[in-house]
Amino acid sequence: MGRRSTRQESSARRILLVALAILTASTLTSGASTPEPYAAPVAAVAESLSPPALERRYQAVREDIGAALTTARRLGDDQRVRVLSAFLGSGRRFLTFDGRGDGKAVEVHGDLARAGRIAVVVPGADGELDNYDSWKFAGGGAKALYGEMRRTAPGERVAVVAWLGYDSPSVLSPVILTDGRAGDAARGLRRFLAELREVNPAARYSLLAHSYGSVVVGKAAAKDELAVDEIAVFGSPGTSVDSAADLRTRARVWAGRSAGDWTEYVPNVEFAGVGFGTDPTDARFGALRFDAGSGSHSEYLKPGSPSLRTLALIALGHDPEAGHARHQDA
Repeated sequence: MGRRSTRQESSARRILLVALAILTASTLTSGASTPEPYAAPVAAVAESLSPPALERRYQAVREDIGAALTTARRLGDDQRVRVLSAFLGSGRRFLTFDGRGDGKAVEVHGDLARAGRIAVVVPGADGELDNYDSWKFAGGGAKALYGEMRRTAPGERVAVVAWLGYDSPSVLSPVILTDGRAGDAARGLRRFLAELREVNPAARYSLLAHSYGSVVVGKAAAKDELAVDEIAVFGSPGTSVDSAADLRTRARVWAGRSAGDWTEYVPNVEFAGVGFGTDPTDARFGALRFDAGSGSHSEYLKPGSPSLRTLALIALGHDPEAGHARHQDA
């Protein structure tokens, strides 16, 4: 008992030291706030989603992206011009977009209304429009997952959604050490999943959450039952719950961490509002653990990686530890 108490105190001291370091860094690097140059989105997204409404939503959001591109050109914001020009490329479809601040975007790969399997990728820290299309972040990672799912199960109708639908915290912000921002994000995620069910109530759904995104999913699933079939967290610092049993879900819960991921060294405690609790890959958490390869914290969705192949199998309802792909029973 005394040894365990000493370990807990040591972990608490370490996490408070990390918090102090991040707070100091964010104070030194912060500057005066400037007026927001990008306008709020004006797309008519109040309409409830349904298969007939999807194309109207895609077109309305495309117009918002076009307006933001006009602003970026006027400002000489070359990076944003490149990003938004790519967003307007042929065949790309977004359900939501907001160019303010670091930005938000929710993109669909595949036929959302007809898919039998739909995976939603929830990204972690440092997600923003300017890095969105990298496979290390929401957009590029979701695209890579979609391609891997199609290669793995070419006969299945699948769709993947990149859900950068919240203000992703910076790793150099004190926010990254608390679940405060995850609360608002979790409410947004629950609303979004309900919308998807309106579009396609028959599909099987999976949530794939990276890093801080696993905190968002943990908060969402602990509050209300999520009608999903698979939840996979990877590179997770914790989910803000003590065990998989604390999640109000009938989904299979998976957890993996690559051998090169620095989150192995994050103290898994909750102390004075800081930290996210039990490591999801710890046997005590009760998740189904999967081999996530040997990559770094940002490489789980890297094209061609073992972790991407494993996550595609989970999203398809297969058992990644089986000797062959196996469908989950309906």
